[in-house]
Parts: sequence; structure tokens; C-alpha cells
Amino acid sequence: TAAAAASTFFIGRARAEEPEFVMKVATVAPVGTPWATQLKKVKTAIKEQSAGRIKVKTYLGGALGDEIATAEATKRGTIQCFGGTFGALASAVPELDVLELPYLFPSEKKADEILDTVIRNDLDALLWDRGYKLLFFSENGYRSIGSTFAVSSPADLKGRKMRAQQSDVHLDTWKALGASPVPIAVIDVLPGLQTGVVDGFDNTPLFAFAASWHQAITHYTLTKHIYQAGVVVLSRKFWESLPADLQTIVMGDPADLAKKGRRGVRAIGPMLEQNFVDAGITLNKLSDGERSAFAAKAQEVHDKFRSGTTAQGKALLDKIKGAL
Repeated sequence: TAAAAASTFFIGRARAEEPEFVMKVATVAPVGTPWATQLKKVKTAIKEQSAGRIKVKTYLGGALGDEIATAEATKRGTIQCFGGTFGALASAVPELDVLELPYLFPSEKKADEILDTVIRNDLDALLWDRGYKLLFFSENGYRSIGSTFAVSSPADLKGRKMRAQQSDVHLDTWKALGASPVPIAVIDVLPGLQTGVVDGFDNTPLFAFAASWHQAITHYTLTKHIYQAGVVVLSRKFWESLPADLQTIVMGDPADLAKKGRRGVRAIGPMLEQNFVDAGITLNKLSDGERSAFAAKAQEVHDKFRSGTTAQGKALLDKIKGAL
């Protein structure tokens, strides 16, 4: 009948307008951060360039779970894209802990150079072998110490319960500095600080404010002990399911995306440091000598990583240190 024909037409049309692929993007980066802004732009670009064939859904603030859970779900293919830290990806690819070694990168410029030109191909191959496709680098920045007590030397950390990212290198760094690491997920840090489960944490000024962790501390000490790159990876299963034209669209321009992501984070760095002062939090800028005392203690973490990693991990460390 005419009615049945019309019904079939509209159902067929609706189905034709459904996306061929849905790409869920998971990150713990909260709303309002440069990360959230960049992912929104990536989402728009993919939708427009694919003419709606790919629908991108972004889940911010750990809406799909913590970093380790979402990194592992991306490997399985139940989440198609992960944006976060190498420390979290190290749960699936332990060699990546090399990038989180304390006092490894002396400057942002040097970190950029090594990631972009020295080891990018190595990381791409390593991630591919473990179930991921590398898209582009971004940035969290230099991690420093937020605490409910004053910190100017490793001695001040002795016995203190410090929140640790759930990664061997992060746990070992706190131990080397004399603290007692407590590995808890991002969403549990603020209540942990408020109830005394932990006495402090390490993260960037950006993340400390974005996640409201600053509300529960009295001091922020610029140890800048770990430079933490950000990274966006796809599930290899999802990547391989895409036709070549859509792969090109999803890949975009990795160098340009990295540049924009880093620029967005770095542009607000000085303002965020001032925010601690404005919030009544003591901002402690260490002298070169004080920072050297932290760096000296942290060297044992490098030695432990080298002795415990694979041949691939050692090769990455050698390549990085050679370039430095």
C-alpha cells in the first residue's frame, strides 16, 4: 500500500542517516580544560569531514571510568579512543613508564623534540603491537606537589601519605622521596584529601584546579619532578575497521594537533600559578639547590626502571638519554 511504501521510505532514510561508526572518546580531563576544548574541535572536524559517517561522543571527567580502566577498554575495543597520560597506558604497555621518569626532561622544548622527532616511530610501533594506534601527543605538563603541609626538601615527605598515580614509576618516585604512596583514582583524590586518606598529591597546576583538588591543600611546591605528556590513541581494532578514507580523516594532522594542544596548556601556566596565591595557598618556588636534592633522590627510579623493563624499554630509555 501507499502507507507501507511511505513507511519503508522513511525508515530507510533514517537508517541511511545513521552513522557508520561511533567513536567514544574517554578522558579524565574535566570540562573547561584545554583538553576538553581540543577534543571538541576534533569531534567537530571528524563529523564534518566524514559527512556524518563517524559520530564522535566525548566523555569528560572520567565519565566512563578512571584512566587505567578506560585505557584497557580502549585496547579491548569497547571504547574507541583514549586521551590521557602515558602513565595510565603503561598499565597495558609497561615500557611507556620511561616517559614518566622523574627529572627526565629538562624542558618542555626538549620533551617536544624527543617525542616528535626522536621516538615517535618507536612509540607508534610499540603501541600498535599492544593494541593501540597512536594519533597525537598533547600535554598535562610538569607535575609538582600539592599538600596540607610545607615542603622544601625530601625530608618533609618522610612518612607522608601521598596520592600516587597508579603506575610503577609514580609509586617508586614517591618511595624514593621518602613518602608513603597511596594509589587511588582521580575521582577519589578530593575526598581522600578532605578525610585524611592522603596528605597530598602530585599533579600540574592545570589539573589541580580543574579537578578542584586545590580546595583541600594549603601548599603547592614547584618541584616540577615529572614532565607528563598527554597522548590520544585509538583502539587498533577500531582503526582497522575504518576504511582508508576515514582513517585519513580521523588521523588529521598529528603535528598540528600536538602543537595546538601544548600551546593551549602552556598559555595558562603562569595564571594558574598565581591562582594558588589568590586562593590563599602558599606557592613555594624551590631554589636550584633544593630542586637538585629532589632530583638526586629520584635517580634510583631510573635505575630501577632500567633493571626491570624489557629490551624495548631499555632501548627507549637509551634513545631518550642519548638525545638529551
